[in-house]
Amino acid sequence: MATLDHKKALDRAGANIDGWWDNAVHLARRYPLGAIGAMMVVVFVLAAVFADVISPHSPLTTNADRSLAPPDLSMLFGADVMGRDMLSRILHGARISLAVGIGSTVLGGLIGVSVGLMSGYLMGWVDLLTQRVIDIMQALPLLVMALVMAAALGPSLENTIIAISIPLVPQVARVVRSNTLSLREMPFVEAARAGGMSEWRVAVRHVLPNTMAPLIVLGTAQLGSAILTEASLSFLGLGVPEPYPSWGRMLSESAAEYVRVAPWLVIFPGLAISAAVFGTNLMGDALRDILDPRERS
Repeated sequence: MATLDHKKALDRAGANIDGWWDNAVHLARRYPLGAIGAMMVVVFVLAAVFADVISPHSPLTTNADRSLAPPDLSMLFGADVMGRDMLSRILHGARISLAVGIGSTVLGGLIGVSVGLMSGYLMGWVDLLTQRVIDIMQALPLLVMALVMAAALGPSLENTIIAISIPLVPQVARVVRSNTLSLREMPFVEAARAGGMSEWRVAVRHVLPNTMAPLIVLGTAQLGSAILTEASLSFLGLGVPEPYPSWGRMLSESAAEYVRVAPWLVIFPGLAISAAVFGTNLMGDALRDILDPRERS
């Protein structure tokens, strides 16, 4: 009997794997650009997670003899002015970009969800006050507000995450508020109130879960914006400081002085930033079409 139960469990597991695989193949065929973007994001994540394993050299070890060495078999992406391996620095830079991108997106999303849910569900003076604050925040572009926050907080990994997360709050809050305003009058919400459920519990248990689909799409788009903003802050010297390798700082250190004699110092970090942002945007567009049928072409 135990053997039969074990065999049935294996059969069910195999069926589930086959079902997931079939769905993945179907989605890849229907949204090929989204599949390409997802693959690029997976490569980006794997490079960040396993940077210590796949890096051929230490990203911090200097070698004066290899200063500005062109790409060769020992250093596929060449070396910077201090003789550090560019490939290793780019792989470890993916870790910084991923940490800042995910950290700022999650932090900004949590704050935005809380503000938007409170504003849309309570309404009244709470909604009026929060929306005016959000209007003020949205008057400044994301990069400008991030620059102000980064200059005020100072350069560090934690401060960079905070500086980028604050400008992401208004858009999340607006999306959650608009969905909350339409959901709070739905029959299932009225039924939950009639059943004696508290207003806070109704908002968290019934309203918030129904806003997750647009939040997932928005979060994917904001991840790419956060990565690009981190590179911009690092380029201006306000992002993640040394000894952390950052794609934006790599461009800042080499763009003006060494771009003609060592173009690989600009090409490879620029391609890394472009690929990461492009992949997240492609995946976000596909998620939008999958989760919101009204947006399907």
